[in-house]
Amino acid sequence: MWNALIRTENDLAALVLRLFLGVVFFPHGAQKLLGWFGGHGFAGTMNYLTSAQGLPWLIALLVIVAEFFGALALIAGFLTRVAAFGIGAVMVGAIAMVHWQHGFFMNWSGQQAGEGFEFHLLAIGMAIALMIRGGGAASVDRALARK
Repeated sequence: MWNALIRTENDLAALVLRLFLGVVFFPHGAQKLLGWFGGHGFAGTMNYLTSAQGLPWLIALLVIVAEFFGALALIAGFLTRVAAFGIGAVMVGAIAMVHWQHGFFMNWSGQQAGEGFEFHLLAIGMAIALMIRGGGAASVDRALARK
């Protein structure tokens, strides 16, 4: 099972996908965990997710872990499939709980009540591709699989 989890080819496309997805999600995770980039930090995020959004404590914790540590894991290419699954699951939850009601499009013009879910679909698509292909070139997964 371990080998199936980390198995990957010397795939440049997977490298590009995981680096971009990881770099995009790192600031979001850092907002939630550390309070960087104008975020509310761990306590504020946990309070919001459990109180305002009604998530169970464990799910709220997993959201923070998936976005912060999942982004770092993607950048390194370590347990890529697990990290991609976590980020994909968070995006499905974000669509279902927050963004679906605002429609497909992002709020580029500032005329909508909130943001649509087009960004989330792109992130889900990237996550699915990484779950299929693995971490690709220059990944910790590839180095571990070769041993």
